[in-house]
Amino acid sequence: MLAAGASNAATLCDNFYSPAFELAQGKLNPKMASRSKPAKGVPTREANFNTCLVRATDHRTEPSDTFVRNDYSRRQAFNTSSSYFITYSNDGSWHLYNANTLKHVRRLTTMAGDAEPQWHPTNANILYYLPTMGGTKLMKVDVRTNKASVAADFKGRLPSWAVSAAHIRTNSEGSPSANGRYWGFLVYDASWNMLGHMVWDLQQNRLVGSRKTSASADNASISPSGRWFVVSGANGVWAWSADFSKKKKIDASIGAHSDIAIGPSGNDYYVTVDYESSNGDVFFVDLDKCPSVSASSSSAPECPRTVLFSMYPTGGWATFHFSGKAYKKPGWVLVSSYDAGSRDGSSPWFKDKVFAVQLKASPKIYPLAYTRRVPVASGDTTGAGNYWSEPHATTNRAFTRISFNSNWGNSHGVDIDVYTIKLPADVLK
Repeated sequence: MLAAGASNAATLCDNFYSPAFELAQGKLNPKMASRSKPAKGVPTREANFNTCLVRATDHRTEPSDTFVRNDYSRRQAFNTSSSYFITYSNDGSWHLYNANTLKHVRRLTTMAGDAEPQWHPTNANILYYLPTMGGTKLMKVDVRTNKASVAADFKGRLPSWAVSAAHIRTNSEGSPSANGRYWGFLVYDASWNMLGHMVWDLQQNRLVGSRKTSASADNASISPSGRWFVVSGANGVWAWSADFSKKKKIDASIGAHSDIAIGPSGNDYYVTVDYESSNGDVFFVDLDKCPSVSASSSSAPECPRTVLFSMYPTGGWATFHFSGKAYKKPGWVLVSSYDAGSRDGSSPWFKDKVFAVQLKASPKIYPLAYTRRVPVASGDTTGAGNYWSEPHATTNRAFTRISFNSNWGNSHGVDIDVYTIKLPADVLK
């Protein structure tokens, strides 16, 4: 029996599971069990899938008057040791929490708004970030002291086409390579005209490659290995080599929500969903095995796909986010869903869930929790917005801690907090 009012979530969850525990497996669709919102810091047994679920924040008592939430699925909330996690609040502020006690530690005062924070791959106290909406420097802050310094200054070190660069960023969906060495960016001038793309080697503090282009882009990221710069835009989704000498065509369309994970053999896998396919496929592309063409080629064959699961044959649909950030657990991706439905009004198996998916054909699927998020009521004037309540689930590097957002069934008012699932090591197998 769990102690009422306990607050050391990590310790209690470590003792939560029996040695024989195994995750529920398959495209399971049990009726969501009724459950009142848990108090912050009290580990509870997820009512349908028996995982350890903890409410990690309380927006009513912590530094926010509206919401506390995980920022995005493609960004790691947890640092390399899973001793801290970060959250984003309605006023554009970022906050540091102790991941074991769930105590709010401090506001991260050197960064604000769309700062695209990224944890250092080995130093648990260092967080990289960009000036709001991107600038010409990559910054870093010691989260223990709020002391910031410049990690890389791009000004004067870019090619001539980028002399007017003012906003260097990923459009808030990109990440550095898994080892933190390589960073891929979109480059804009002060009027938000696209200038081009670039890849930076932070270890050697130098430009690896760049290309001039005025084509609009939705987002960009370097792959976990650092081998590929992946950009999504009006002309589709492409993977460019880090020196921009060759390219690969991932998707002819602009693409949907996605992330880049590490496959079981160490290759880079691009994971996404295709709503325009006949079956509504969730799939991955092995970027390293996909055929490439020269950078000057006007066309390229589309990368072969491996389907993980399909929506439409079930009669259902959903919006998904993907987190491929479990770099120490290759071969797995975390998926969270919302806005799901079906033609006959039933609930498809993937509705409003957080689940782990093996990156292979006919994969193992482990449902981990219902999100209990509901759409904000029509006409709500509190400023909640459906976007802020989206789950945006993300995993730590080991796939042992997962964060997601939920309004826990409250469709009126702003009532959004972060919830954490803690898993035993090596339970995904």
